Amino acid sequence: MQTSVRIGDRRNFRRMFGSAAYYLAFAACLSLILIVWYFAAHKINYIITFPYLEDVLARFFEALADPYFWHHFLITLVRVLKGVGLAVLIGFPVGVLMGFSPWLMRTLAPYINALRQIPITAWVPMAIIWFGLGDGPTIFIIAFQATFNVLLATVTAVQEISPDYYNAVRSMGAKGLAPITDVVFPSSMSGLITGLRVSIGSAWGAVV
Repeated sequence: MQTSVRIGDRRNFRRMFGSAAYYLAFAACLSLILIVWYFAAHKINYIITFPYLEDVLARFFEALADPYFWHHFLITLVRVLKGVGLAVLIGFPVGVLMGFSPWLMRTLAPYINALRQIPITAWVPMAIIWFGLGDGPTIFIIAFQATFNVLLATVTAVQEISPDYYNAVRSMGAKGLAPITDVVFPSSMSGLITGLRVSIGSAWGAVV
C-alpha cells in the first residue's frame, strides 16, 4: 500500500512539474537557439536589427545589478500577484460550482462565453474610466483575463471527477456540502494549478 502511494506521489509530482526529460529537452532547445543566434548575428553583422548575443547578455546582467530595475520589477510583480489573486478568489469558487451544478452551468455559461470573447484591449478605456490612472486599470485587466483561465480549468477538473467518488462518500454517510468539501475541492486542485500557470503567463503579457 505504501509503495503504491509513493508511486502515485511521484506520478503527481511529474505531472505538476514535468519529468527530467522535459527539462533536458528544454535546455537542449534553449542552447540550440542561443548558438544559432550567436552565429547568425555575427554573420549578418548589423546590430541595429540583430544584436550580438554577448551584448544582450551583458546588458541583461547590468540590469540585474541595477536597483532601478528591481524597484520597477517589484511594482509590476505586485500588480500581477494582486490580479491573479483576485482571479483565484473569483474564478475558483465559481468554477467549482459551475462544474458541480449543471443548472448553474447552463445559467452562467452563455454570459461567461460572451464576455471572454471580447478582446482584452477593448476593456482598457473602460478600466481607465472606472479606476482612473495608476494600478487599478492594470490589476483589473490582469484579473479579468486570468479569471476565465482559472474558471475554465477548474470547471474541466470538476467535470472529470468520476461519479464513483461521489457514490463512495455518500455511501459513507456524507451529506450536505460534504461531497463538495471532501471530493470536489481536492479534485479541483489540478485545475486550479493549471489555471494559475496559464494566468501568470498571460498576466505578464497583459501588464505590457
